[in-house]
Amino acid sequence: MQALGIDVLFKGTNFLRLLGGLWVALRISLIAVLLSIVLGILFGIVMTYKNPVVKIVSRIYLEIVRIMPQMVLLFIVFFGTTRMFGWNLDAELASIIVFTIWGTAEMGDLVRGAVSNIPKHQYESSYALGLSKAQTYYHIVIPQTLRRLIPLSINLVNRMIKTTSLFMMIGVVEALKVTQQIIEANRMVAPNAAFGLYLTVFILYFLACWPISLLATYLEKKWST
Repeated sequence: MQALGIDVLFKGTNFLRLLGGLWVALRISLIAVLLSIVLGILFGIVMTYKNPVVKIVSRIYLEIVRIMPQMVLLFIVFFGTTRMFGWNLDAELASIIVFTIWGTAEMGDLVRGAVSNIPKHQYESSYALGLSKAQTYYHIVIPQTLRRLIPLSINLVNRMIKTTSLFMMIGVVEALKVTQQIIEANRMVAPNAAFGLYLTVFILYFLACWPISLLATYLEKKWST
């Protein structure tokens, strides 16, 4: 245990600090996911419109977000915009903005696919019953879309949580940043602590993501029958 540096975790408040860093990552991810679900549903519905301009603009946005690495987007938002516009942007807020931009694009594409897979006769039946287009979306399309999207959005939570390690690059004190701080503070007394501490971070992320993954699998099986 001492050779692996695990004992360093239980010196002072190191382990509590590590849990606090994990909570920062989880909090940012959950806020971004909630925003992404709301904005992604709206964006996905917009993507189903037949207007060619809307299609081109939404496709450009989707492809840019998919192709651009999240770290580059973080740097653009946190470092680039602050210097260009001269505002003081908090690192956590910048992380939420970037993850919301990313999540909205991903969720929007999922919504577009889910809406497109709804049989046309359901639209025709609702119009025959006298429902408007807005009422059709509200009462028929959106409820079915949400049911299909919940497992997928849960998987998106997992992906976001695993990507939160990038936050340390702009100064967010999340789990990986705290780990580095602990290693640096104890490098003289525990030079081999890195392996044990990073292994602990791995286990903490696994414990955070595994139940979420199980829930997504359970819901997919339950609602596909």
